[in-house]
Order: sequence, then structure tokens, then C-alpha cells
Amino acid sequence: MVESQRSDAARRGNVVEGWVGGWVSFAAIMLMIVGALHMTFGLVAVLDDHWVGWTHRNHAFLSVSAWGWVQIAMGVLVFAAGVGAVLGSSAARVVGIIFAGLSLIDGFFVIPLYRWWAIIIVGVDALVIWALTVHWREPGPGVGGA
Repeated sequence: MVESQRSDAARRGNVVEGWVGGWVSFAAIMLMIVGALHMTFGLVAVLDDHWVGWTHRNHAFLSVSAWGWVQIAMGVLVFAAGVGAVLGSSAARVVGIIFAGLSLIDGFFVIPLYRWWAIIIVGVDALVIWALTVHWREPGPGVGGA
């Protein structure tokens, strides 16, 4: 009886770990996609800021070309965080949360330039932060616990 309860609990634990692992994998892949989107957005802005029909160009805090460089830098950092999260690094998970948060904040600044693109990026960043934090394990007895 006790053995069957243990194996049942172990099976439930594996299901939960698989589900959590799936969300972390989703978040890592989304970080890489969002990073690539930031880089694309930035590249377009740097190469020819008149190529895309940017709305409300005069409401931006910087020139469109300057925002392009900010987007490229953000894209590289967010993409790198996604690669680290795919590799399973806890530190990369923290970095992913930080960069997804920065990407989310950055998205609010880009809304005057390209409204729908920025709103989609903000939504994806919020989902990534949730996926990376929702089931973060507590440290076990050997890792700073009691």
C-alpha cells in the first residue's frame, strides 16, 4: 500500500515536472522568437526608417533609427537569454525574466511607432515571464533548505 502511494506520487510528480518543463521550453523558444523579432524590427528601422509606415513618428522619444539600434541590442540580449533557458540554466531563467521584463517595458515605448507589433510583443513577454516563474521550485534540503 505504502509503495503504491509512493509510486503514484512519483507519477504525479513526473506529470507536473513535464508540464512545467513544457512551459519553460515554450518560454525559452518564445524568448528566441521575440529576440529575433526585435532584431528584425531594429534592422528595418536602421536601414531605412521610411520603408515601413510607422504611425505617430513625432511621438517617439528618439529618432526611428536610434530606436532601431535599441531594438537590435534588446533582440540580441533576449535571444541569448532564450538560448540559455533552452540549455536549462537556472541563471539563464533569471536572465530571461529580466530581459523579458526589459523587452516588455521597451514595447511600451515603441507603441507610438508601431502599435500592433508592440502590443503583441508585450503580450508574449508577459506570457514568457509567467511561464518562467509560475512553478519555480523551492530549494531542496541539500540546497540551502532545512
